[in-house]
Amino acid sequence: MYHDDYGDYSTNEPTMDGTASLVYLLAAKEIGKVKQSTVTYDHGAITRGSVNKKQLALVFTGDEYADGSAYIARLLQKENSKASFFFTGRFYRNGANKQIITQLRKQGNYLGPHSDQHLLYCDWNQRDSVLVTHEQFTHDLANNYKAMAVVGINKKDALYFLPPYEWYNDSIAVWAKQQGIQLLNYTPGTYSNADYTTPDMKNYRSSAAILDSIINYEQRSLTGLNGFILLIHIGTHPARTDKFYYQLPALLNYLRQRKYTLTTVNNLLQ
Repeated sequence: MYHDDYGDYSTNEPTMDGTASLVYLLAAKEIGKVKQSTVTYDHGAITRGSVNKKQLALVFTGDEYADGSAYIARLLQKENSKASFFFTGRFYRNGANKQIITQLRKQGNYLGPHSDQHLLYCDWNQRDSVLVTHEQFTHDLANNYKAMAVVGINKKDALYFLPPYEWYNDSIAVWAKQQGIQLLNYTPGTYSNADYTTPDMKNYRSSAAILDSIINYEQRSLTGLNGFILLIHIGTHPARTDKFYYQLPALLNYLRQRKYTLTTVNNLLQ
């Protein structure tokens, strides 16, 4: 198992709470399109779409850093491709990010929540130990959606939620469903989520090694990258000068050669 400060890797689904609100009903209608038999769950979060379709979703998360945002947006536009972006409330409220958020929306990408303050929900070593109260979770998530509303993103259009640090448990998944949203996480098996690591970290992975891990997985797996939710960070600490997003042209070229279709998470999970 690969484990770092942004999560680890496995399939379980929580029981649904009976909360009935307009938002919940809208969510149930949308999320109801997802057939359980076609997706993979881990601790209540969807971690992979159908392995029967040769399509995948590139997912970018953002909180403090956004250095790759303009480059990524230009590349997606050039390639006529779409991706999904999950930002914290802090990211949405940052005036420096206003232009890129507008651009990503105009290009037809999916924009969703990533918590407001990038909270750590549960203990790294005891996953069943929740570090936030239900009230804290709900308040923080509500603030994330408020920040999104300011830039024109309605909750009903962003019902998939990618947790901060990509780390959560069954309780968080249930709390999310009570809010009418579905927890989402990356597909395990590659080092794509290690693109934030810096050379001083024990779990550091170079961008070349990350790209190799994706290609190697695709080639050795019977289902390749079908249904993959491939997570990348939209920006990283300045100490990481080897930015993985500069490897995206090579990755997209490889995926194109292998006949994959890039899509957004909402389309991937329909």
